[in-house]
Amino acid sequence: MKSVLKKTLRICKKGHQYFKSSDCPTCPACEEAKKPKEGFLGLLFAPARRALENANITTLIQLSKYSESDILKLHGIGKTTIPILIKELKNAGLKFKN
Repeated sequence: MKSVLKKTLRICKKGHQYFKSSDCPTCPACEEAKKPKEGFLGLLFAPARRALENANITTLIQLSKYSESDILKLHGIGKTTIPILIKELKNAGLKFKN
């Protein structure tokens, strides 16, 4: 039998109301406001973007100092993120460290 997660109404510190079924305290409206309008981080979903930001990786040059496997180890990075990063690195004339 499949368990059904109950969504609960939450209110963030800025007053945004949203529903969540997990313990994640992240407000979708606040996350969208923080999303970069330009650059490779703006192409990523919030968990992947936060993972890179938490690792102090905010530029493609910084990203190129890591291997694909290093980046995949970060919590929030999934297999769908890697092709985006590879493409952006390639467009900048860079690549992941071997």
